[in-house]
Amino acid sequence: MELLQLKYFQTVAYTEHISKAAAQLNIAQPSLSLTIKRLEDEMGTSLFHRKGRNIELNATGKILLKHVNRIFIELENAKLAIHEKDDKLSKLIRIAISNSRFLSGLISEYIEVCPSAQLHQGIASRVEIITQLKKGDIDLGITGHPILDEEIESVVLVEEQIVLVLPSTHVYGREKQITLDVVADEPFLALANNEEYRRFTTMLCEKAGFHPHLAFEVDSHTLVEIIRLDRGVALLPISVCRNLGLHYVSIADVAAVYPISLSWLKHRKLSPSLAQFRDFITSYYVSNRSMFKFE
Repeated sequence: MELLQLKYFQTVAYTEHISKAAAQLNIAQPSLSLTIKRLEDEMGTSLFHRKGRNIELNATGKILLKHVNRIFIELENAKLAIHEKDDKLSKLIRIAISNSRFLSGLISEYIEVCPSAQLHQGIASRVEIITQLKKGDIDLGITGHPILDEEIESVVLVEEQIVLVLPSTHVYGREKQITLDVVADEPFLALANNEEYRRFTTMLCEKAGFHPHLAFEVDSHTLVEIIRLDRGVALLPISVCRNLGLHYVSIADVAAVYPISLSWLKHRKLSPSLAQFRDFITSYYVSNRSMFKFE
């Protein structure tokens, strides 16, 4: 059993598609299929369920994947320990976030405190962040709800209040607080390409007794333009509304809070710079808690 063989297995396990995995690894598909077959022969059992062109891990494969992830994480830990004094390695921070607002304002403050820090930041879905953490492609991830996984440590940074953005002339526009059901018949505006948040806002509406009619589902910049045309209502985080100067009212519904969570791999060794950045993120959200609450 070789490390390259295990890396191939890991890639196939997360893509669940031989052709896609082969493209990612830049090798021929038959060669990859043969490598997986040899690994299964060596393990004495199949690792995948075959479903046409698609494949998925079976119970045995899931056990192996968990251990393979640990192998590569321990190799990364060893590399970090060996090169602990190497500034380039120890100061590199790799983080993925599911929404760009999660680091808004925070990064500039951190760079002022640690001007030599090196940051590689990406935008990814919740599922992609989980995969990247487990593969060791990133060190930290920020999502909405905390990640519940035995391999990942996840803490809630803040529970932000979600408010209702209304047209300036709306009949409830002067109210301080309303229940969500009073806008059940209104056209709703929603953020595109943010499945995690959209599921949450849909759940809020359904708890209030209705399914929202989505008149517009657009990116954040277009959403603001449409809001200012008074073309509908929107459920948005209060910090976003404050930053953009939008008109909003508080929602009486108890569940109208959305968490922001920080996650990292449990067994991954964090460099001093990475541990410092993790602690900085936590303290930033504690210090700026009022930004995320209705007052």
